[in-house]
Amino acid sequence: MNIIGKNIIRLREVDSTNDYILKEIQNGSISTEGTIVVADNQIAGKGQDKNLWESEAGKNLTFSVLLKPVFIKAEQQFLMNKAISLGISDFVKSIIKEKNISIKWPNDIYINNKKVAGILINNTICGNEFEYSVVGIGINVNQTDFYSDAPNPVSLKHFLKKDLDLKKNLKDLCEFLNLRYRQLYQHNFDKIEKEYLLALYRFNEVHSFRYKNQTINSRITGVSDYGKLQLQAEDGGKIECDLKQIEFII
Repeated sequence: MNIIGKNIIRLREVDSTNDYILKEIQNGSISTEGTIVVADNQIAGKGQDKNLWESEAGKNLTFSVLLKPVFIKAEQQFLMNKAISLGISDFVKSIIKEKNISIKWPNDIYINNKKVAGILINNTICGNEFEYSVVGIGINVNQTDFYSDAPNPVSLKHFLKKDLDLKKNLKDLCEFLNLRYRQLYQHNFDKIEKEYLLALYRFNEVHSFRYKNQTINSRITGVSDYGKLQLQAEDGGKIECDLKQIEFII
């Protein structure tokens, strides 16, 4: 099931590859699963919670892919986040050796304590069934200067001290994404769940978080089926929260 990247549409410049592909789906121009829209310059890329994704033209991988995970139920949609996050993490690990590569909940990719990649997934669901997902991916590859107020960006070049071939990187990344998407298709959910937890940033470690306008010390214990972060406070109390309710203190 190697469908991701079989069809690639390359754009010189676009506001957002997610918005572009969603529009083209609606007008019928894009319908083939696995189609990728990649932009040399994405001028209004989107991150989680309506944040903008900073990317210097021609320096990074900024693209979206159309997937149709009709083989899982709508209530299992966070499995998509886990599978895609693992695929990108696998790719980064193949390039950056001897560094701590992890997935910061819900789906940012970290090298040590710095963010190298992010994901934004737009799901279209009818009843309890998937119609399609548009998966937006941004990976900092060759950019070395960042000017936004993002607190901790980093690129692959920061570690390798050389420019990487973006076309080759995209091809290699597609192989890792196809592997994880195939696991999802085969309902190998236990493997995805286990490896996501093992890759989770600060999993099972006591750290500080901002929660309900207070600083708390807690330990991440898991992620619910619906994608909520689960923690255990120092007093033994259990916390379950979504993205807007908690902030990592890094």
